[in-house]
Amino acid sequence: MDNDVSAGSGITTVVGRLALGITLLAFGLGTTEVINGVTAADAGSIAQYVGGVALFLVGLFAFRDRDSVSGTAYTVLGALWFTWAVAEPASANATGLFLLLFALVALTLTAAPGDQLAKGTYGLFLVALVLMAVASFAGNDGLAKVGGWFAVAAGAVAWYAATAAYAHWPTVLPRRAGRGVTATG
Repeated sequence: MDNDVSAGSGITTVVGRLALGITLLAFGLGTTEVINGVTAADAGSIAQYVGGVALFLVGLFAFRDRDSVSGTAYTVLGALWFTWAVAEPASANATGLFLLLFALVALTLTAAPGDQLAKGTYGLFLVALVLMAVASFAGNDGLAKVGGWFAVAAGAVAWYAATAAYAHWPTVLPRRAGRGVTATG
């Protein structure tokens, strides 16, 4: 794969981003409740098997490929998604705390080395988690729905990143020359 259109360790990065993207889209759309009768709880199976098990396994393969950044991201996110999916319903404050701890992981992943699309995915997911944690503490459904839309956006970016790497689409924004600035030697 060309360096200008892909990042990470090839197929593990593509599969990991697809798994994360699908999980974030399902979770985010469920949280927004934009589809009649679909809630975040309905994303449990996707979170358990795609976001949890598959993402964790992809992370192990990334470690095998000596891609420690993707390996760390996918194994940790896989473990957290699996935990979210199988956890018994908890109090609002316990849910808020779990989301804040999940947000700390997203913050670490946002700060880790990586391409623009990975940082965008994790950054949007971080905002989603913080908004949903605050909403859980405050009992504010409207704020939770806003967080859900950030999760949808993160899922869309992850999906695009996977598709772009696989289809050899651009993954880097072109750099523009400075306006009115000339180089002097």
